[in-house]
Amino acid sequence: MTAPAALLEYRNVVKAYQSGSSEIRALNDVSLSIAPGELVAVMGPSGCGKSTLLHLAGGLEPVTAGDVQFAGRSVTGMGVAELAELRRREIGYVFQQLNLIPSLTALENVALPLELNGAPARAAREAARTRLAAVGLDHSLDRYPDDFSGGQQQRIAIARATVGERRLVLADEPTGALDTGTADQVIDLLAGFARAGTAVVLVTHEPRFAAWADRVIFLRDGQVVDESAPFAAASGATGVTR
Repeated sequence: MTAPAALLEYRNVVKAYQSGSSEIRALNDVSLSIAPGELVAVMGPSGCGKSTLLHLAGGLEPVTAGDVQFAGRSVTGMGVAELAELRRREIGYVFQQLNLIPSLTALENVALPLELNGAPARAAREAARTRLAAVGLDHSLDRYPDDFSGGQQQRIAIARATVGERRLVLADEPTGALDTGTADQVIDLLAGFARAGTAVVLVTHEPRFAAWADRVIFLRDGQVVDESAPFAAASGATGVTR
């Protein structure tokens, strides 16, 4: 069977920061690929480059060397306007800190990417309502983010990240502030999007959440040190590669 073409590729990627006279490499010669419909978990100690990996995928930060490609296009070579369009249309982010706009209602937060992309307000809000229902929120959508529980706010953030025709979702520790039951529901939602064909990259420090993934990537000191089956991550092992 032919493997599906990669949707997201990192090709010998280096990301370095200057600290005084020293150079700190957040990522060092990273190469990996993610296919459509694949759920990939990224694990590793704090400061190993996990969040940087996500930032480079959507052009939130430029690479120092190498190339990041999305659907055969070089993200590295895109201008500001093209990157903004990519994030509005095809790549969604779910952050631990949510980044919901407090002055907009739940419905308005989710509709915003579509409206910024030129969709009529009525159509954008109808799509937002449908997406919110898909993540289990179908009432009180005219309330503001602070009126919802932490788990509900994360559902709103997931709806915003997946509304429209998103092909890739990048989730950075999306369960960090949630209780166990709510966190399981959030991971289940993300896994459901992967089953429907959306590629999902999940940064997590929890082996039990990594166990949902098709693959687990281990980072240390900015480098990929292992790639394991999910049961290996769940057991704390890093020696089973595939």
